[in-house]
Amino acid sequence: MKRQNRTIAHLLLASTVSFTLFAGCEKETDPVSRAAKVDEKEGIAVPSLEETKAIAEEAFIFGLPLVMNYAVMQEFAVDKNSGQFKAPFNQIKNERRVATPEDTAVITPNSDTPYSICWLDLRAEPMVISVPSVEKERYYAVQLIDSNTYNYGYIGSRATGSEPGDYLVVGPDWKGEKPAGIKQVFSSTTPFSLALIRTQLFNAGDMPGVERVQAGYKVQPLSAFLETPAPPAAPTINFVPATTAGIKANFYEYLDASLEFVPVMPVDKEIRTKLATIGIGPGKKFSFKDLSAEHKAAVILAMKEGDAKVDKFLSTGMKNINGWNVGAFFGDAAFYKGDWLMRAGSAKGGLLGNDPVEAMYPYTRVDAAGEPLDGSKHNYTLTFAAGQLPPVNAFWSVTMYDGKSQLLVANPINRYLINSPMLPTLKKNADGSVTLYIQKDNPGADKESNWLPAPNDTIYLVMRLYWPKTEAPSILPAGEGSWKPPGILQAK
Repeated sequence: MKRQNRTIAHLLLASTVSFTLFAGCEKETDPVSRAAKVDEKEGIAVPSLEETKAIAEEAFIFGLPLVMNYAVMQEFAVDKNSGQFKAPFNQIKNERRVATPEDTAVITPNSDTPYSICWLDLRAEPMVISVPSVEKERYYAVQLIDSNTYNYGYIGSRATGSEPGDYLVVGPDWKGEKPAGIKQVFSSTTPFSLALIRTQLFNAGDMPGVERVQAGYKVQPLSAFLETPAPPAAPTINFVPATTAGIKANFYEYLDASLEFVPVMPVDKEIRTKLATIGIGPGKKFSFKDLSAEHKAAVILAMKEGDAKVDKFLSTGMKNINGWNVGAFFGDAAFYKGDWLMRAGSAKGGLLGNDPVEAMYPYTRVDAAGEPLDGSKHNYTLTFAAGQLPPVNAFWSVTMYDGKSQLLVANPINRYLINSPMLPTLKKNADGSVTLYIQKDNPGADKESNWLPAPNDTIYLVMRLYWPKTEAPSILPAGEGSWKPPGILQAK
């Protein structure tokens, strides 16, 4: 089974590469050289070799989320043989289960809520998303994400309430007024967009309750909603197949393919223009194998250094609180403000995450002392003091991931997380606190209820706080809130 985004996010380059940037023989097929000739003809300054490397590095950082998103779209909505296929465009796939280690298309998958997934094609006409009445105690959220990986809107418990309603999602070229019967209009910056729906599961026996809610989710074209003639269908697209091997071999060709469906915006006009100077953009074909030796060297170094900058952001770009990284990762175009490094970090840290008001994601790879978490070397504990459980309006969880792949960890009891709906079954300490046992081996019958199984290797832990409270104690504002996640301790 392909694991595309894990491969992309830890992209390429396991070996150390050391190249000297030198002048050499130019190849007629070299996409950088071809772009340079066009620039020269149009009186535009041609990038030097060092400038080419710098632009390729910027392209990697700018393009990483776009390529990751494109690959997920391929797996979910295009390639029926991907092993992760959900449904064709504009059709909802209701998952009647939570994520397991078998789900590999998206890194750090949520295993709290069954998903309903619909990839929207907004080219021919807008789509209407309809939601049912949902009981107030059950959290649900429809997260709208475009191909820029911007979260451009929400429907659900927090954003719109528990009442039924019809909502319009439009593409970047749509012009019109809000139709009668539509509660709100959401505008995607791209013609393809993902509607990612989370429905809270209270416990293992609650799946029928989730299924009743899921049955009320509906997606239809605006013409069908209005009962008017449908416009002509959008042209068929021959998408570039997103294979793991292909992306490893030629990241920038997939960036070209991604950019076909990402219109230029004022915020990214400058970097898109810069990318074009080395032959990257929609309608282009940046083929790594056609590069000259010196350009290959420059591009490889650019990807290595770009990936290192993303990793550095992930380790230092957030507020460190007791070993947990706490901050605001995800949002719309106004949230990122052209900070491509933050956007790349959010994708690599956990693609398709929520805005902080919808969910917060403290994450860690280290214990409270700053030592790397490793299930092959230590057992650990995480203790929430009495009255100090994560403050949320919906629910919270602590999820275990393999430290290398960021995928869920197979274990003997098929437990991938501990969350607040499990509190009635968790054992409390004498002082009212709750201790979680984080280790690869079963801690014994008296502690098994509180056991979060770990890999026999490095550990990546993510805490999720859905609909975090805004009144004190609160984790908000991100990194500055009055509630602090407790540190993880090595077991004695």
